[in-house]
Amino acid sequence: MKVALFVPCYVKAVNPEVITASYKLLRHLGVDVSIPKGQTCCGQPMGNAGYESHTSHLKERFENIFKDYDVIVGPSSSCVVYVREHYGNIFKGRIFEICEYIHDVIRPTSLPGSFPHKVSLHNSCHGIRLAGLAAPSELNIPYFNKLKDLLSLVNGVEVVEPERPDECCGFGGLFSVERSEVSIKMGTDKVLRHLETGAEYITAADSSCLMHQGGIISARKLPLKTIHIIEILACGI
Repeated sequence: MKVALFVPCYVKAVNPEVITASYKLLRHLGVDVSIPKGQTCCGQPMGNAGYESHTSHLKERFENIFKDYDVIVGPSSSCVVYVREHYGNIFKGRIFEICEYIHDVIRPTSLPGSFPHKVSLHNSCHGIRLAGLAAPSELNIPYFNKLKDLLSLVNGVEVVEPERPDECCGFGGLFSVERSEVSIKMGTDKVLRHLETGAEYITAADSSCLMHQGGIISARKLPLKTIHIIEILACGI
């Protein structure tokens, strides 16, 4: 089975180490993964702004790059969900958020790394409500969290969740630009709830949420760090 690593443009620009960690982790788990050349934006920012009709060339490029792969895996639930929901049926059943793929398809029972730190888990809106990574509280269904399950495979890590664990951090893509004051307030409230857990790190499966909260941490000089979950899962590889 040929698996492609989908490289979201903002992850490549802001957290390229996540791409390296994703590749290393998938290879360690026995996945025949490669990173196709020529990748660019999937069109999500334009689509979310109401200009989806202007993104047809991006869809065609994406389809051409990934057409020969059985599975596509990406470390960004918002980008994966955008392709899954807006590209028609061509990639349905073939494109996965990376934690979703590892948890549901590969199903590892152990990982070699050790991360002896207390981490507060951030659940992104797209991750829990559209990628199915955790149980949204508003549905009143039994609790589950695939990110927490995966972190339990890493030695030494202590996972906690903040009060109101599935509340938005305020990033929301273009929302953080168009409604910056509200976005910053939401992000500050979220970061302070993470801080109250006594954690050393905030971890999440979306670099965008971590970028937003990391900016607030830096501006307020708070004793917290951010780290993508894939970096923790791949730490011993």
